[in-house]
Amino acid sequence: MSKTKVVVVDDSALVRGLLAEIINQQPDMQCIGAAADPLQAREMIRTLNPDVITLDVEMPKMDGIDFLSRLMRLRPMPVVMVSTLTERGAEVTMRALELGAVDFVAKPKIGVADGLRQLAEDITDKIRTAAQATVKRLPPAAAPAPGAPAGAAAAPTIRPAAPVAGLGRLSTEKIIFIGASTGGTEATKEVLMNLPPDAPAVMITQHMPPGFTKSYATRLDGLCRIRVKEASDGERVLPGHAYIAPGGLHLSVERSGANYIARVKDGDPVNRHKPSVEVLFESAARVVGQNALGVMLTGMGADGARAMKVMRDAGSFNICQDEASCVVFGMPREAIAQGAAHEVLPLQRIAPSLVEHLRVNYGSSMNRV
Repeated sequence: MSKTKVVVVDDSALVRGLLAEIINQQPDMQCIGAAADPLQAREMIRTLNPDVITLDVEMPKMDGIDFLSRLMRLRPMPVVMVSTLTERGAEVTMRALELGAVDFVAKPKIGVADGLRQLAEDITDKIRTAAQATVKRLPPAAAPAPGAPAGAAAAPTIRPAAPVAGLGRLSTEKIIFIGASTGGTEATKEVLMNLPPDAPAVMITQHMPPGFTKSYATRLDGLCRIRVKEASDGERVLPGHAYIAPGGLHLSVERSGANYIARVKDGDPVNRHKPSVEVLFESAARVVGQNALGVMLTGMGADGARAMKVMRDAGSFNICQDEASCVVFGMPREAIAQGAAHEVLPLQRIAPSLVEHLRVNYGSSMNRV
């Protein structure tokens, strides 16, 4: 079996050496080149034709975001970003995922050598996933505004709101549960941006490490018609709001009298993940039952597939993203194989289908919980 060919791009000689060592220790991958800056990387990509590149965010001569933007327009390929655990690093990483990076690794600011070695399994797993990912060409860039600095990242723009009939009291009786992993930051954004402001509450588990989910939630909150925030333990789950599991903690739902509340807790990884979709979906089946709507988006592995079937058995309505629109089809495929899905849809049709299902099936007959 041929090995996955990887080019490492990082301005630190230490990091380049460590990543090359970690990669070359794997029987199924090989570091075929290491570049100190994007200009060197460009030549290596042209001559060595790698399957995956790892890309540092902040580098000399051309920053990683500028390089990634050009790469995804001219020669799209799987990219795993290497980011620092800082607020600035989190914001830039979110931009990199918008531009088409498959995933990212968060490297520590201090103790880099030991930290990267401890992350070896995570790094190589993400390279393997990236090698299987479906990567799409980025559309041509819009002309920069006069006086804008070269390579400046485009500011996110709010999508014009399509006319949407209100859901009214439907939103007080239902909760939408979303599970996602690789490619899921953009997929979740697509779903949330197409929900009306009075949509049911949304609870989301996206596989992410600590330090990144707050920036992700803030970015989505500025783009969506519903409010988006990182979930807090014990807070009431409200219509028109989306709650994202904090990185490194599990999210679930519980009842408190007539209300639903979020539970955010530490614990052992489930299916190797923390937060885990399995934890969220299991609570949805147990607590919300027929008032739940489940959505499984792009991601590697099977986290949440079994619990999504339990949700369906408890009366939920479930949608899985289809293979053609997934970056990685693993999690939806496993949920479909479990018999968990009522519908399998392209990403762009998921939000409209949720809204339509609520109107058609519960518009006049639901009883308030």
